[in-house]
Amino acid sequence: MNIESLHWGELSPETFLAEYWQKKPLLIKQAFKNFQDTIPADELAGLAMEGEIESRIVSNDGNNNWQVDHGPFTDFAQYGEANWTLLVQAVNNWSRPTNALLAPFSFIPRWRIDDVMVSFSTPNGGVGAHLDQYDVFIIQGSGKRRWQVGAPNSELITLLPHPDLKQVSAFEPLIDEVTEAGDLLYIPPNHPHNGVSIENSVNFSIGFQAPSSQELWSSFADKLIDNNLGEQRFSDSTRKTTTTSTLISKDDQQQLKAFMLEQLENTEMFEQFIGQYLTQSHHALELLMPVNDIDEEKLIDILSEPEIRFMPVSGLKAAITQTTLFLNGDSFPITAKILPLAELLAQQTPLTTEQVKSFNTSLKNSQLLTSVLNKGYWYIE
Repeated sequence: MNIESLHWGELSPETFLAEYWQKKPLLIKQAFKNFQDTIPADELAGLAMEGEIESRIVSNDGNNNWQVDHGPFTDFAQYGEANWTLLVQAVNNWSRPTNALLAPFSFIPRWRIDDVMVSFSTPNGGVGAHLDQYDVFIIQGSGKRRWQVGAPNSELITLLPHPDLKQVSAFEPLIDEVTEAGDLLYIPPNHPHNGVSIENSVNFSIGFQAPSSQELWSSFADKLIDNNLGEQRFSDSTRKTTTTSTLISKDDQQQLKAFMLEQLENTEMFEQFIGQYLTQSHHALELLMPVNDIDEEKLIDILSEPEIRFMPVSGLKAAITQTTLFLNGDSFPITAKILPLAELLAQQTPLTTEQVKSFNTSLKNSQLLTSVLNKGYWYIE
């Protein structure tokens, strides 16, 4: 699936970003023609049985009594045939076809996307009306679902029908539609929404990473501590006398603020911090580390085999700058000579034996290839 497979109708990615992104919801009917679920329901249930994969079942009895159960699950029979939803996070980390759903949204930087959550809902299944603090595209898979989406409203009341379930009070919908396979719903942050399954249905929710200022500052402070940076003390050698010793003057406040911001002005350090932070996966990855480390000599032996492909693990987060390749929070220094290879790795393009051979003429390329293979981010198929 590629960007051309998303049928915008009268819109385009440019008009979408200008008129809808983080502004108002949008429903595009038949955005994906002949859409097929990228993962069968029974396979999704199998993922929910794995301990390292985050999953939950939200159910209700039809009388507004809600229950939340967290995986891993061993059996689903107790939930019956209606009124419940199974939600599995980061399915794209375990299902390559599901990871391919990210490609149509490549008009937004990849670091902005978090994961693809997949939900299977029985009739009347849902999680209730609620708000999210991030953007989400929801692709309707098999089955039908009624979606209602409203505008931000500070008068909405927060409800807690269960300790693990935050909902909001009733709202006036801007969108009230039944979605079918291939329909695409975009919901900006803080827009109340409620999806109720009409029949057994599957939804693919592409959630976006939206770090808070608190999270960024906290992680930045951790970076300073981990690298023994920012240890120098505040200096005020040009200080003049004060007439009020208890006053924290405006000038002192500005100097202290500037002192703190000096670390952010360290371009090289900030680039390392933000690249590592934004590519760190929030969910488990199926890393495929070799039993024995691969060195340059071993790589040459591998390349003597015909029809080998070098593949990225599914769901890998990657980004690149002029000086560094970032994979899952790890950084790999690069130079102009190995930039073409680094760009392919960042794009997670499968590489043939011949392609790898063409890059393997350079020692630095070989070292980069063996590094990502030994980390388990790429593997030999």
